[in-house]
Amino acid sequence: MHKLDKNTFPISTVLPTKILQFGGGNFLRAFVDWMVQVLNEETDFNAGVAIVKPTERGDYKTLKVQDGRFTVVLDGIRSGKPFQEKRLVSCINQIINPYTEWEQYLKLAQTPSLRFVISNTTEAGIKFDSGDGFEDSPPKEFPAKLTLFLYHRFRYFNADPDKGCIVLPCELIVDNGKALQKTLLQYAEHWQLGSQFMDWIRTANHFSNTLVDRIVSGYPTDRAIELEKELGYTDSSMVAGEYYHNWVIQAPSLVQRELPFSKTRLNVQFVDDLLPYREMKVRVLNGAHTAMVPIAYLAGERLVDEAMNQAEIGRFVNELLLEEVIRTLRFPQEIKERFVADVLDRFRNPLLKHQLMSIALNSTSKFVARLLPALKDYLALEGKLPKRIVLAFSALLLFYKGECNGERIELKDDADVLSFFKESWAQYDLGKRDLHETINHILQNRDIWGENLNDVPGLSKMIVIFIDLIMQYGMLGSLRRGA
Repeated sequence: MHKLDKNTFPISTVLPTKILQFGGGNFLRAFVDWMVQVLNEETDFNAGVAIVKPTERGDYKTLKVQDGRFTVVLDGIRSGKPFQEKRLVSCINQIINPYTEWEQYLKLAQTPSLRFVISNTTEAGIKFDSGDGFEDSPPKEFPAKLTLFLYHRFRYFNADPDKGCIVLPCELIVDNGKALQKTLLQYAEHWQLGSQFMDWIRTANHFSNTLVDRIVSGYPTDRAIELEKELGYTDSSMVAGEYYHNWVIQAPSLVQRELPFSKTRLNVQFVDDLLPYREMKVRVLNGAHTAMVPIAYLAGERLVDEAMNQAEIGRFVNELLLEEVIRTLRFPQEIKERFVADVLDRFRNPLLKHQLMSIALNSTSKFVARLLPALKDYLALEGKLPKRIVLAFSALLLFYKGECNGERIELKDDADVLSFFKESWAQYDLGKRDLHETINHILQNRDIWGENLNDVPGLSKMIVIFIDLIMQYGMLGSLRRGA
């Protein structure tokens, strides 16, 4: 059987590089790159993508070996019957690691055809770090890398306003486009890059707030051999997910004109106000994911659909959404309940094989963005804490202890975050802090939570009760006892 690469599937014409994409992980490849492939096949978009690694970890070696080619396998339900789409994505022109190919990265800024910048660096990715230096090659944070890229482009094209970019961040934070622009301007001011460059950032570049929605499960390990037989080639970068997809974009009309989604059946909406859509999607779908991971993992589950089919966990997620989360949303009750029902159906899709650990990346910042606002709003509305959200938070803090039933949990988060939790729980294990002192110590970390969460009335006390319950009776035992 042939291995997937440019020799097996050559492209007759070279696509001009129009898109700079920060991140080549499962989601961006199964969502954005899949959409670009559809646009190329069904319209005259004719766009190539250059993928840039936003972090030092990993090297995208498998994708490079396949010359950027990979297959997206999507499973869905249509008229009550399962269906599947398999699409070969061949729009990736380059894969650049700025940690080893910095000059090549900057040279990409000189590409005349480049027009779009897309990113997905998780909720923790859009931030300013004063320690990043102008001479760093590269600086640590993604916005710093992008600032240097755009500054190089600004200088190379002599501040030409037509060489600005349309920026479409996919990070799940409020006003992600505005937040990214603000952070770039912070770096420009910090590095004293001049008022002309800052004006060019503001006027020649268009930062859109966006909201993305598709469940992507990743490499389909359990059915890869079967799929490769159907495809007729081997593909180590294959990525699977659900067919359902939605991209909501708040942007000026020129962005809509340059992205011909209206000529396809892709579920992309251009809106004037993104906030209501974002709030419901982030709190319900993403919030349920973030709540489910530590609860289900500590209960011994490893897949989303299996967790949802476990009676206590399924009941917990259902009640968390219907009795707590949607009470904080300003939508008609019927719309909220229908959205919850659709989300739970998507979670139960047995074809996705969505690993809990693939959702667990940067769970602390995800909690801050997805569930903490719901917790606070519920407290303000009801005058009491939402016990299921607090239980999920308690399980998350215990999850970050890094072990479950004697087995190590492969946590993935910022190194400082992991170091902090390791030290905090070590002090508990050594008997230097009791459980109450340990939780107070964790909750007061403003760098992680953005505030001292000990100030939330009753929160630390409830967390201690829940963690003590989990330690005594296990996760499922705690759920059965009405936790």
